[in-house]
Amino acid sequence: MAYLGKNLKSQRRNDHYSQKMCNFASNIKLLFITMKQRYAVVVLFALIIASSMVSLTSYKATEELVTADMDQALAKALDEQQSDVISADTIQVFNSHLQIDGLRGNAVLAVDTKKGFCPRPQVSTATIFSLSDQRPSMILWSMALLWGLFCLYQHRRLSALGLYGGLALQDGRFVNAKGCEVKLTPMQQQLMEMLWQSPSHQLSKAEICDALWPKKPDASETLYTLIRRLKPIIEEHSNLKIESDRGKSYGLKIK
Repeated sequence: MAYLGKNLKSQRRNDHYSQKMCNFASNIKLLFITMKQRYAVVVLFALIIASSMVSLTSYKATEELVTADMDQALAKALDEQQSDVISADTIQVFNSHLQIDGLRGNAVLAVDTKKGFCPRPQVSTATIFSLSDQRPSMILWSMALLWGLFCLYQHRRLSALGLYGGLALQDGRFVNAKGCEVKLTPMQQQLMEMLWQSPSHQLSKAEICDALWPKKPDASETLYTLIRRLKPIIEEHSNLKIESDRGKSYGLKIK
């Protein structure tokens, strides 16, 4: 009996732990959906900007190395030639002194007319870019592309489910991102359906009062009480909140 009792206690602990893990996973899912709706575009642009900055930094660093290599190669070539006149031999000697293999055959010598017709080494932007290390940038670009595709997929999937701010209207009842029903009173349900079905998710106070209390001359206080009790329920089960435009209208907004 004692052994059986220990097994029952152990099973209960395991069940309790499993339930907590399920709840944790559901909360993480809801958090991700909420985060995606608010920050997906921000994350995407952050990845794009980061990849661009990494690419530019690598290019600038390579450009400095290329410039230094061409300058030292030109200095040695002119020192050997003992002349500032550019000839075929000058270009050949210049290329032989280049330490970066990718520059040989791609770097050229031009005459700088602004500095007394002095020879000046040049190389194309494409050559510098090809010599720079763009692997970190490509990784970030790949992450940005994958994130963008994933966000597009999630957006289409959630749109198909009818989710807005982590809430959906299915079969005449509101459910959260976990698929659990949000318990509402009949009047709260009717008000939520009106706001939900409005293209802008917003209605004027007059529209709401006329629909819910058509025979009541002034239902402002009644509506205020209904909104006050409905707000915490909606905010608890979704990423939505009910906003008031100076008491003239009410609408559902994503936090």
